[in-house]
This record gives sequence, C-alpha cells and structure tokens, in this order.
Amino acid sequence: MAERDYTSRRMAIVSALETKLKLINGNSPYRTNLYNNVLPRLLFWDEVQDFPAVHVSAGSETRQYQGGGYKDRFLTLTIRVYVQEENAVFALEKLFEDIETVVEQNSRLEYTDQNGTTQCTHQITILSIDSDEGALDPYGIGEIVCEVRY
Repeated sequence: MAERDYTSRRMAIVSALETKLKLINGNSPYRTNLYNNVLPRLLFWDEVQDFPAVHVSAGSETRQYQGGGYKDRFLTLTIRVYVQEENAVFALEKLFEDIETVVEQNSRLEYTDQNGTTQCTHQITILSIDSDEGALDPYGIGEIVCEVRY
C-alpha cells in the first residue's frame, strides 16, 4: 500500500492529548487527581460513573491553503470535565487550571500519524472555558474548547 502525504490525524492528536491529560495526578504542579480517568470520546452525563472525569473529542476541522501546496489544518477539540464534590465550582476551577497547564506545556504536541511518522502540532489554543456555575451542585460539568493548528 502506498504511503499518503496526508492522513487523518484527528484521533492521533486526541490520543496524544489524552495521554498528557492522564499526567494530572494531584502532584505538583497539579491540584487534581484524575486517577487516569480520561477518555478519548464524549459520554452522556448519565454514563459518567467515576469522578473527576475528563473526556476529549475531535470536532470540526478546517483547512487554510498556503502557497506551494502547503496547508494548515485547524482542528476543534472539546474537553468535557465532570466533578462530584461538596464545592463543585471550586473543583471545576482547579481542574480547569490543571488542564490549562497541560495544554500550555504541550502546545507543540507530539503524536504519531497513521503512517507511523512522528509529527507535532504547531499550536494548541484554548478558545473558551465554560461551566455550569454550580447549577448541578454537588456535581459540576465544564467544557474547554481548543483549536489545534497542525
């Protein structure tokens, strides 16, 4: 089978970010322990059994065509977080900070494409952070939307 210049990298990027998020273990610099409870897909609220939980999924992808046949790809990632604590708003804030630390430290995220070639993202940018603001206390749900340029 012939190798392709462009292969789908969506799931490889999700998987690489999932691996990095699993490093959130409560030890410095992290304030939350995820107990490896990170999944590379979204679940419905009623499917979440273990807290805290982080779910990462790939969304839409766009292209920006440059000269000389080069193109930038922009992938939207959704990181959904779930907590169950007495002060769910505070727990979400701690987890948001931990996730932001991981994203900032891994803006040039290394991943392996379908050809087995090691690649790097150019940049990961957090576009928005949102939460239920305590409406579901003692549960909390939040969402971080990122744009990955590769």
